[in-house]
Amino acid sequence: MKNYLNVREDVAEAIREGRPVIALESTIIAHGLPRPQNVEVALQAEEEALKLGVVPATVGILGGEVVVGLSPEQIKVLGNEDDVLKVSRRDFAYALATKRKGATTVCGTMLGAHLAGIEVFATGGIGGVHRGAAESFDISADLLELSRTPLIVVSAGAKAILDLPKTLEFLETLGVPVLGYGTSLFPAFYSAESELPLDLVVNSPEEIAAVYRVQQSFGFEQGLLVANPVPKRYEIPRETMERYLQTALKELDRAGVTGKEVTPFLLAKVLGLSGGKSLKTNIELLFNNVRLACEIAGIL
Repeated sequence: MKNYLNVREDVAEAIREGRPVIALESTIIAHGLPRPQNVEVALQAEEEALKLGVVPATVGILGGEVVVGLSPEQIKVLGNEDDVLKVSRRDFAYALATKRKGATTVCGTMLGAHLAGIEVFATGGIGGVHRGAAESFDISADLLELSRTPLIVVSAGAKAILDLPKTLEFLETLGVPVLGYGTSLFPAFYSAESELPLDLVVNSPEEIAAVYRVQQSFGFEQGLLVANPVPKRYEIPRETMERYLQTALKELDRAGVTGKEVTPFLLAKVLGLSGGKSLKTNIELLFNNVRLACEIAGIL
């Protein structure tokens, strides 16, 4: 793997010296946010980490290498070109062998970060079990990756477009702890709370780090999902978001969109229905997760 892993020098140095580092994904740049906000937000997320004394490492695939620590120029490449591959674990070998430009999903970022020796990863929301999965079998590879890659993943729960009850059930089956950060209800991405209870609640970064250390001491291979609610002042109430989603899902059926295009399609529809508020919420919850991830990384 060393032939395919390119860790930016300042990131590698921080890892060697035991200084705090967090991973960031690149799918949000290439596929998650509209232009030009995609590049602006990615760079602002890195700046947020740096202000807190933490080295940010955005993960992506360029020139036949897994780049852990994209430069600003490389972030702009992924954010402004149209042929960027969405890379999960399944796509790694193909993207590297064909030297395609690739933006890593939650799953792909976890894999790249773990190979580099990073222990904490901040994202917006994880993928999960899609609505109608009983017929489509559409379940994100993020969930399986969480079961086999020992990384702390800080998110605002799972994306609201998903079947959240089934997503939580699947995580339980896979043995992935879901820690509610200051909440006993699972966050629903745009909304601070769903109706779904969480059994495992923590109230400080120190508690999160302690749980992770115990997992590591047992040699458990699964990750740790930290469910960090979006700040209330930025949330879209769950009832309002559900109305948007029902409308978007009807349009999805009419359009016949499937596979990897489902999430971008639904997010774009929600953006329009919310009058742009969903974009603001998405950005603020990401920054909120970056800040918590930095606190955790500073303790490990």
